[in-house]
Amino acid sequence: MRFANSSLYWKVSLINGAVLCASLLVLLLSPARVSRQVVVSEAVVLVVGLALILGVTAVLLRRALAPVDRVIQEMATVRLGGVGRRLDAGGEGPGAQLARSYHAMLERLDDERRASSAQALAAQEAERHRIAQELHDQVGQSLTVVLLGLKRLEEQAPPELRDELAAVRESARAGLDDVRRVARELRPGVLDDLGLQAALASLATDVARHGGPAVRRTFGPGLPDLTPQVEIVIYRVAQEALTNVVRHAAASRVELSLLRLGEEVVLEVADDGRGLPMSVGEGNGAGITGMRDRADLVAGSVEVVSSGQGTTVRLRVPA
Repeated sequence: MRFANSSLYWKVSLINGAVLCASLLVLLLSPARVSRQVVVSEAVVLVVGLALILGVTAVLLRRALAPVDRVIQEMATVRLGGVGRRLDAGGEGPGAQLARSYHAMLERLDDERRASSAQALAAQEAERHRIAQELHDQVGQSLTVVLLGLKRLEEQAPPELRDELAAVRESARAGLDDVRRVARELRPGVLDDLGLQAALASLATDVARHGGPAVRRTFGPGLPDLTPQVEIVIYRVAQEALTNVVRHAAASRVELSLLRLGEEVVLEVADDGRGLPMSVGEGNGAGITGMRDRADLVAGSVEVVSSGQGTTVRLRVPA
């Protein structure tokens, strides 16, 4: 079992060594001898020759097969959806050619993954936009008609029914507000019209407006122009993080920042709430998993740091 799990280099070396040792024993012990009786000098020459052959074979095999072993080890650790570590592919031997072919395969897979991820993100946002438009145009208009009808009915109803009709009208108005809010969350028009920073500022304002904590906003200078896919991912991660703060954190203060650090754009949402449970903090929560899936669509990453004194969600995307 141990031999079966050994590297290709050691397998070939051991097999060659076994064959050469068997050949030496045949020369020493079988009738096919150099002399009628084994002479010490001949045995020494044979042993030294065997050692030299084994040494030269080991060096040549090491140079030829070491890249193959490194490729095999790296293939066992490559994460689906990620890019493998680039190996040293110097030389022109079979091992170096295999390493270069492995690199080319990784690059093709990465290009295909990025293209398919961009298509998936575009399709997802298009579906959100369609649902938001239907909510606004159809459901919203229907509720508006109901509100107008209830208002006219309230004016014509007997006095004893007006209070009940007024309560129904207020309930319908609250439903209309909820429909508009959901439509705005599904597809924020401010993101298309005014850009990412204005959309994040509007999102932070909505949190405080709907009973959440005050959100302090920081937008660093020198932010690069980002693709629409990256902007929507940043917005969605911020939206999910702030939603979690309102629902679970019981925080009194939240800080939202968008900065450029080196070759990355970093979004950070930090609160001073009660933190996350251990299982959720380790990434088992549906919200955190969704944020990480979104970040992976644009080659980004999400880090969640939680303690008893708050939670920090940090998104990194290439600049």
